[in-house]
Amino acid sequence: MTGTALIVAFVATIVLMIVAISRWKVHPFLSIMGVSLILALLAGVPDIPGVIGSGFAGIFASIGLVIIFGALIGSVMEETGAAMKLSDMVVRLVGKKHPSLAMQLMGWIVSIPVFCDSGFVILNPIRKALVSRTGVSSVQMTFALSSGLYIAHVFIPPTPGPIVTANALGVGENLLMVMGFGVLCSVFPMIAGLAYAKYIGKKVKSDDEASQHAEEDYRKLLSSFGKLPSGIAAISPILVPILLMAASSIVKISSSQGWWADAVNFFGTPVIALATGFCLASVSLFKCGKGKEFYQVTEKTLKTVGPILFITAAGGVLGKVIAASDMLTFITSHSDVFRSVGIFFPFILAAILKTALGSSTVSMTTTSGIIAPLLTALGFSSPGMACLACMAIGAGAMTVSHANDSYFWIVTNFGAMSPDRGYKVQTAGTLVLGLASMLEIFLLSVLFF
Repeated sequence: MTGTALIVAFVATIVLMIVAISRWKVHPFLSIMGVSLILALLAGVPDIPGVIGSGFAGIFASIGLVIIFGALIGSVMEETGAAMKLSDMVVRLVGKKHPSLAMQLMGWIVSIPVFCDSGFVILNPIRKALVSRTGVSSVQMTFALSSGLYIAHVFIPPTPGPIVTANALGVGENLLMVMGFGVLCSVFPMIAGLAYAKYIGKKVKSDDEASQHAEEDYRKLLSSFGKLPSGIAAISPILVPILLMAASSIVKISSSQGWWADAVNFFGTPVIALATGFCLASVSLFKCGKGKEFYQVTEKTLKTVGPILFITAAGGVLGKVIAASDMLTFITSHSDVFRSVGIFFPFILAAILKTALGSSTVSMTTTSGIIAPLLTALGFSSPGMACLACMAIGAGAMTVSHANDSYFWIVTNFGAMSPDRGYKVQTAGTLVLGLASMLEIFLLSVLFF
């Protein structure tokens, strides 16, 4: 099956998956795997078992250990009271009335050097502690964090998507300009993301909402820890991995070589960086006299993470099946249809690929490859317009996050939401982010270019 029929089949299978999960209450893992097999058969994908196996294994290879170590860090931090300490520090910094803004800004900063998947797992303990500390809607805090992470992930180097896009569009030598545009184009989506977080927090509830007696519950929980860790001990399991990954990104951008560069790159690998953070968190656990609970904490965490990993891997299978079909070829061959819409062309193309393939990075990489030969024809020949084209691709690459996106499952599961609630929060929310981003990009193109 090829062409328009394949697009129709894709839409139908996605609808079937959503209905199966939300209406028929079929487990997400079985639903995603089922529609992946159906779509593979309809599309005539060769070597279906191999494609399914590589898609499943690919998720474990890329972010499996990241999720495990990140969750272990969070569990240990909750056990030692480090998450409570950090929540207190955040509240003192921005005030009790603005925790969602603090969470969003924290995510935005962290996601500049760190993948949004890793960033959400790393910062989730602080989110949960802030929910208990302030009584603010857990869903509001979840999307505030998710939006901040996602915006920086698609707009600001040194994450791979923006770097590859900048290089393809001829502005890779001026990453500082690209970063400046990324910061500027973050304004509208950050505002829209925060507004949507507050709106959806009133409409949807998660399974880990704070009780009506949040302040009283918080004081009781605080007293159960006794003396909390110091600020440095509390933040080091999170800050050290971020700094290690950021240092590695800087070394790669500068193309530095030598044994020290190899060492920085090794420790800056997400798995090694998070393993280092886990070791630091574990030291605090033993220091506070809870070393005997190390095994129980680890076992409980692994039991919790298991289902998340399997659902996320199933999403990887769906993305792999789509990539192995002729859908990408069809979209690429008909790209000239979109050229008349100017700056909206890269946005629309990236959004189609993002929705179809699930990966923002793949969407950005593929779209930039299609756009690169068309820069002059589309009027993107100046450095400023090329940067705006990069931003338009990034905006499309977060529109929208749904079941074939690993980030959707991380946000949904760590945010203690069922898939149907995830669609209302994460999927609808990323649509808001993408449209708000594109509005700002369009206004900038009209006003300054």
